[in-house]
Amino acid sequence: MMVKQGWAGRYYEDFEVGDVYRSRLGRTVTDADNIWFTCLSNNTNQIHFNTHYAAQTEFGKPLVNSVVTLAVVAGLGVTDISENGFALGWDYIRLPHPVFAGDTLYSESQVIEVRESKSRPGQGVVKVRTHGLNQNGKTVIEYERSVMVWKRAHAPQLTHFPST
Repeated sequence: MMVKQGWAGRYYEDFEVGDVYRSRLGRTVTDADNIWFTCLSNNTNQIHFNTHYAAQTEFGKPLVNSVVTLAVVAGLGVTDISENGFALGWDYIRLPHPVFAGDTLYSESQVIEVRESKSRPGQGVVKVRTHGLNQNGKTVIEYERSVMVWKRAHAPQLTHFPST
C-alpha cells in the first residue's frame, strides 16, 4: 500500500501578490451556531437570540452575531492562508450586509503583500484582503489581516500520525 501525502497547506514561498484563494467549502450558519456562540461570548444583545425582539427591528428576524460571521469566513480561509502560520493582526473589519440563520458563507482572499519577517528569519508575513460572501454573492464581511507564515524549511514537522 502506498501512502499519499495529503494537503499540508501553503508555506511562505507559495504566496505571490495578486493570488486569489476561494474556499473550496461553503458553511451554512444555523440558529444553533448563532445562539450557542452568542451565549458563549456573553453577548446580551437580544437581536441575536430573541425572535420576538428581532421581529420589531428593520431586519425582522435575528441577526447572526458578527463574530460568528468573522469566525466562519476566517476559518474557511485557513486551508489556503494560515494553516502554516498564525494571525498577527486585523487592519479593519466591515460588515456591509447582514447574515441570517440559513445563509451559507464562502471566503475569497487576495494576497496584497508578501514580505520577509524582520525579526523571524524562518518566517514571512502575508497580508490578505478577504471578502465573505453569502449564497447570493453579497459581501457580508470584508477585512484585511496579516499572518506570520513559516518558510517550508523552518516549519514544524507534521509527524503526528502514529507509527504502526
